[in-house]
Amino acid sequence: MPVPVPQQRSVPAAETSYGADLTLLVIEDDPAGTFTVPELPAAAGTRVRIRTARNLTEAGRLLTDDVDCVLLDLALPSGGEARTPRGEEADGLATLKHVLRIAPRHAVLALMAQDDLESAAEAVRVGAQDYLFRDELDGKLLSRAIRYAVERKRADVAQHQLTESRLRAQENARLERGLLPTPLLNGSDLRFAARYRPGRSRALLGGDFYDTVRTPDGTVHAMIGDVCGHGPDEAALGVELRIAWRALTLAGLCGDELLSTLQQVLEHERESEEIFATLCTVDIAPDGRRAGLCLAGHPAPLIARRGQVAQLLPYEDGGPALGLLPRARWPRRQVELGGSWSLMMYTDGLIEGRIGDGTQRLGQDGMVAMINRQLAEGLTGEELLEAAVTHVRELNGGELTDDVAVLLLDRDQEVVRRPAHNGDRGRSIPRPCPGQVSPAGAQRPPL
Repeated sequence: MPVPVPQQRSVPAAETSYGADLTLLVIEDDPAGTFTVPELPAAAGTRVRIRTARNLTEAGRLLTDDVDCVLLDLALPSGGEARTPRGEEADGLATLKHVLRIAPRHAVLALMAQDDLESAAEAVRVGAQDYLFRDELDGKLLSRAIRYAVERKRADVAQHQLTESRLRAQENARLERGLLPTPLLNGSDLRFAARYRPGRSRALLGGDFYDTVRTPDGTVHAMIGDVCGHGPDEAALGVELRIAWRALTLAGLCGDELLSTLQQVLEHERESEEIFATLCTVDIAPDGRRAGLCLAGHPAPLIARRGQVAQLLPYEDGGPALGLLPRARWPRRQVELGGSWSLMMYTDGLIEGRIGDGTQRLGQDGMVAMINRQLAEGLTGEELLEAAVTHVRELNGGELTDDVAVLLLDRDQEVVRRPAHNGDRGRSIPRPCPGQVSPAGAQRPPL
């Protein structure tokens, strides 16, 4: 028999960890209006506001964001305005499922007319936070059930959001790891190392990009670039430019022709005309002793030759960043590398970090001095790059705001494979890039 309690009134609620008022929506169809919530015991100033809906249509109107818990009478008929969705069974669980669909963020209590443990367990299984039997209902039990249901729903929502966040982070990490390049250096005597640190929080990929490939003629091509900005859009554009560079390089382009084509890709893919990208490309001859250098608004690489201090490669003949001038040109400069050397290419995130609390930046001179100290300590390869990035972060007093990409190519003449015949016989001859001057000084026609 229903327990008579007034409708639409506020009553003190028992213990609640939040200490704030709660709103309970009761969905029942008692035509006499005699079924309501039993008297709740007084507690620490927390009150429960009661709303009553006679059917599902009315419940939909009263189910606002300030409702904390729903008490659903599973005896609610399925006919008339309380009709459940077409195709579902006309029973209490169908009504419950409908309420759970229209109240996905609310705690739901199922009210049952008799001691039916099987139906009670099924109600919890489909999504109710708890169940109550009408003949056992009292204020203390209901107060505890409301509090428990609200807390459990909040925990369920938080866990669901956490799970979604973790899955999204895992998918993003898997995607970003897949977008990072795998160097194609099979058959080369050069050693490769790289470090990448995006500037945006919790990201694996930023607007910086790099790649290294070896073409069939034995030439090793390396590239590093930086799209202005360091958000997800810039990261996506950087990946597009890297993939385009690899495809164009494997197709035989380099130098000005390659950069001009990359600029067309950038202009087509960028979201606004203000977006530009800096780029540095190096093509190392098969003998490893010389290279062609192209700079598009990018810092010059650093080279450390055996027995000499590290220094920057020439950068006076560079061209503008990609995307700034529609008919720009990027001259290719040939540089001598020597027998044993380490070539470090980097983005400006490595040199634009602050030194201490002031406004002074590390700069290229500071970076060269830092690398020379680390080389003097015997650091090479991965250890050198890790030490460089770590030291720059320490000088900055914390995480860098800009993306940082660094790659290192090493050649040790003592361990280079010897040719099969005397001199250069049997060694592959590098195919000149379009417009490249051959060693004899004759101009080769573009490929």
